[in-house]
Amino acid sequence: MKRAEKVVAGTWRITGMEVWDAEYLDMEVPAHITIRSDLTGEFQFGLVQGGMDARVSTLDGVARVEFSWSGFDENDPVSGRGWMMVTGDQAEGRFFIHSGDDSAFTAVRAG
Repeated sequence: MKRAEKVVAGTWRITGMEVWDAEYLDMEVPAHITIRSDLTGEFQFGLVQGGMDARVSTLDGVARVEFSWSGFDENDPVSGRGWMMVTGDQAEGRFFIHSGDDSAFTAVRAG
């Protein structure tokens, strides 16, 4: 596994989102992103959940993950894309729902 992939792999707790209310972060399943070493993963925030397929690069020495995803929003099928930049145990990025909302987010490494 390349260094940039090691930097992004793991579980990230989403700590803030631009569009969705704070209640979406602390529901029964806490808001999170998990990226495995094979660059697949999953996420959930509120009632939005999905599986991810990621690619990693570096930009000015910072690990950057770009991903596509498909999943559900309140049981309705949805898909989209997103990105996340990782600096140490902190991350920031943006989720995009195809033909829908998008939101910036912040996250911290949870494992």
